[in-house]
Amino acid sequence: MGLEQDLSILLRIAVAMLLGGTLGIEREMGKHAAGLRTHMLIAGAAALIVGLGDSIAEHFQEERYRDLLQVDPVRLIEAVVACVGFVAAGTILRGSRDDQVSGLTTASSLIMAAAIGIAVGIGEYVIATGVSVLCLIVLVVFSRIAKKLESS
Repeated sequence: MGLEQDLSILLRIAVAMLLGGTLGIEREMGKHAAGLRTHMLIAGAAALIVGLGDSIAEHFQEERYRDLLQVDPVRLIEAVVACVGFVAAGTILRGSRDDQVSGLTTASSLIMAAAIGIAVGIGEYVIATGVSVLCLIVLVVFSRIAKKLESS
């Protein structure tokens, strides 16, 4: 793997962390369990895992590995989703009042941060940016709408 490829992966991770951070800021402002740093790290990890896909495939194309191993990029994405599912589950809490569940939106935003990281990891910057904006609309605008509906 060359320096140019390394720098490209680092740039993708930085962009993923930046976009994931936009979701994290909103969660942080609402004092939710997973905030800025968590969202940034999850988006960055997703971009890293997916971004390394080409490097992994290239590494295992050597003659000595060719018959032993096949690289499947979908498995990298599955690994990201499984890991994030575990972390997201930790943000979901059941309160003592009426068995009320909380943390679902934060868990969902963590999954979206990972998906944004995956998109950036494969170089889909426009999609990742668009999804980040859509997520912020859902988290900010629809939160205000939900609060108004609750108070009515």
